[in-house]
Amino acid sequence: MEAKKIPEVILNSGQKMPVIGLGTASIPLPPHEALTSIPIVAFEVGYRHFDTASLYGNLGLIKSRDKVFITSKLWTTDAHPDLVVPTLKTHCRKKLGLEYVDLYLIHWPLRMKPEAKGYHNILKENVLPSFDMKGIWEAMEECYRLGLAKSIGVSNFGIKKLTQLVENATIPPAVNQVEISPAWQQGKLREFCKQKGIHVSAWSPLGAYKSVHGTNAVMESPILKEIACERQKSMAQIALRWIYEQGAIAIAKSFNKERMKQNLDIFDWELSQEESQKFSQIPQRRMFRGISFVSENGPYKTLEELWDGDP
Repeated sequence: MEAKKIPEVILNSGQKMPVIGLGTASIPLPPHEALTSIPIVAFEVGYRHFDTASLYGNLGLIKSRDKVFITSKLWTTDAHPDLVVPTLKTHCRKKLGLEYVDLYLIHWPLRMKPEAKGYHNILKENVLPSFDMKGIWEAMEECYRLGLAKSIGVSNFGIKKLTQLVENATIPPAVNQVEISPAWQQGKLREFCKQKGIHVSAWSPLGAYKSVHGTNAVMESPILKEIACERQKSMAQIALRWIYEQGAIAIAKSFNKERMKQNLDIFDWELSQEESQKFSQIPQRRMFRGISFVSENGPYKTLEELWDGDP
């Protein structure tokens, strides 16, 4: 069966980005042999966008470099102006086996102790007092000028932080990757990004269902169940179609080949107006609250400060 053609958006950098990507984050990571085969299977199914980070696995096995879109992220331990360029060089060539990434994001608007690498070290005592947003963004712009990243952007930035960044940027962020799902819709942030020409990318669009830090608010939603039953679609398909219709880019994680296929089968049908209106009835709650990033010694003393007033 021929792989499905995935629609694309054009970023403010001029680069094309597929509207659905395969998320590769998992806690714990699958065995190495499984991890290295997942991108190959996904490519065969039709995925051309792979979302990775400095903590994730190797995507260098995919040889058709010009046919894939690779997103990666600057982790908090390397969030220092002097570390941005060398970190991306090392990450590209040694970990990903690539000469460049298509999109490079600041993973979080904070900095952690250099030795605090890995998810197990996401602890408030490892958060450093300051975050040099201006200096780090200048280094991100240098990554763009050097050709190490075709586009640059941010992740987990609220409206206040985005405003500050845009005011000081020579090259505006192309993407803001944030938590978006039917259970956390982020309408104000999406509208702000739209006005600024920043595309929004949705991580955990299905609520990271059955993962360590996940929630059942999406995949066990009675409203989504009802729509899925009536349309004879999976609940994941209903959720992903809604995200696509909101103009956001979905980063859906599945290491199961059949579910990978299902998650791509959302482009030749649409939700009715009545179905779309039902999404406003879904209770809203942020899945990942980021409590470990709030510290008396850090830049954010409260969740309100971390999330720009929208905890």
